[in-house]
Amino acid sequence: MAEHFWLGMMIALGSGILNGIFPWPMKYSRGWKWENTWAVFALVSTVLIPLSLAILFVPNLAQVYQGVSARALCLPLLFGFLWGCAQTTLGLGFRAVGVALGFSVVVGLNAPIGSLIPLLVFHPEDLLRPRGILLLVSLPVLILGLWLYATAGRRREKELPPAATATDEPKPSFATGLALCMFTGIFGANINLGFAFGNDVARKSLELGANPVTSTYPVWLLVMMAGFVPQALYCIYLLSRNHNWGLFKQAGAGRETLLGIAMAALWASAIFSYGISATIAGKYGIAICYTLLVAMTIVASTGVGLLTGEWKGTSGGTRKALFWAMAIVLASVIILNLGGLF
Repeated sequence: MAEHFWLGMMIALGSGILNGIFPWPMKYSRGWKWENTWAVFALVSTVLIPLSLAILFVPNLAQVYQGVSARALCLPLLFGFLWGCAQTTLGLGFRAVGVALGFSVVVGLNAPIGSLIPLLVFHPEDLLRPRGILLLVSLPVLILGLWLYATAGRRREKELPPAATATDEPKPSFATGLALCMFTGIFGANINLGFAFGNDVARKSLELGANPVTSTYPVWLLVMMAGFVPQALYCIYLLSRNHNWGLFKQAGAGRETLLGIAMAALWASAIFSYGISATIAGKYGIAICYTLLVAMTIVASTGVGLLTGEWKGTSGGTRKALFWAMAIVLASVIILNLGGLF
């Protein structure tokens, strides 16, 4: 079990890195608007990839869904739909309050909800045992790191000139943006809740011959396809309102499509590898691996931002706050991984 736990932690660490870098191909988009790229990303990542993996690696996929109760199917679908709704508000919230503060609010709410609810529902007796205690200790350390990260981000926004924007639309008020970030943080955790409450589906896939590592693929298929619906509707709304359907036919559309596919491949790899890590890490896997996923997402995204020059030109004090934030987030990861000793 200890070997499986550590292996699960290592895979979760890698999944967090992939999750942290998945948006970066969008930085190289030149001809498309957000809704064009996101439409391709959402279609590939939440429909085509999970459907292909489930068909290829899960025997008797149709029988898996037929062999479980309606409740077992509805819970992942419901949580997936709620997660998809949160995805549509992510960019709006960031635009109103800034990426740094918005990111800290979103992740600060996402981590404890996504980690603690599965532990409280499925293993409440373990909350005050060593691994549960280490999870509880790691969460406030992670939130402290997020607060420092937001502080560094706010200082950067004051020190650097505002980035050029391709839209003249007025941004939402700060209060509206903060509410959107809180909504995104709370409901964004539903992707992990959908995975956690899909146990019956995963068990049925095991009974029908699926490998333990790939037995969660039918669960992810339910969660992600339900999450695709609100994202698709929002993209269709923006494409129609902004008259950007024609961009799909213009010169350079092939390159832009590949960027969306690259984003989808990175994100789907992160989510499916997280599912594998949570499966092999044992009964605490869903709670603990999710916190590790969140923490490493923050570290990876910040690291890529440094490498690509996003913090170039900031003061020494701002960079010092950023490095302290990263150090504290890494400390939360170390505390979490100490669970392997018990």
